[in-house]
Amino acid sequence: EKVYKADDYSVIAMAGAAGPCLEMIKLFQVEMEHYHKIEGETLALDGKANKLAQMVKQNLPAAFQGLVVIPIFAGYDLRLQQGRIFKYDVTGGRYEELQFYATGSGGKEARSTLKKFFKADMKREAALALALEALVDAADVDVGTSGPDLVRGIYPVVKMVTSAGVADIADAEIRQ
Repeated sequence: EKVYKADDYSVIAMAGAAGPCLEMIKLFQVEMEHYHKIEGETLALDGKANKLAQMVKQNLPAAFQGLVVIPIFAGYDLRLQQGRIFKYDVTGGRYEELQFYATGSGGKEARSTLKKFFKADMKREAALALALEALVDAADVDVGTSGPDLVRGIYPVVKMVTSAGVADIADAEIRQ
C-alpha cells in the first residue's frame, strides 16, 4: 500500500525507504488527529502541507544515509473548494502542482502518461482509468512499481478525495 488516508479530506502517498515512510505517515496521521481534537476543527490544507514539509526536513539526516522519504500530499481544500496536490523534495521543500503528479522509481513514466492524456474536466471514471494506466506504464519499466495482477485478482489501492471526503475505490470498480 502506497496511499494512505491522512484525515477526512486528505491523503498521503510515499516513495522511498519503506520503514521511515510508514513511520512518517503514522506520525502525520496522529498529528492531524491531535490538532483536530485540540482545536476542534480540521487544520487548513496549507497547514497540513506545511507540517508534512517540516517532517520531511527533519528526516534529512537519515536521507543522507540513504533513508529518503519523498511524499505526495493531496486533499480537498474546504476553504478554496478545490482539490490540491503538493510534492516535496528531500530537504522539505514544498511545491504545489496544479493538475497531477507522480513520484518514486516509476514516477517519470507515470507522469509521461498523465501529461499525454490528462484533461482538467475529466469525469470520475476517465480520471480513474488514466491513473491506472499511468500506474501500469510505470510498472512496465520499473520492478519497484507494482501494477495490477489480473490473474491473481490483485489490484492497486486507489483513494479519491472530493468535497465529500476521502473514499476508497473498490476492487470491483478498478477491475472494470
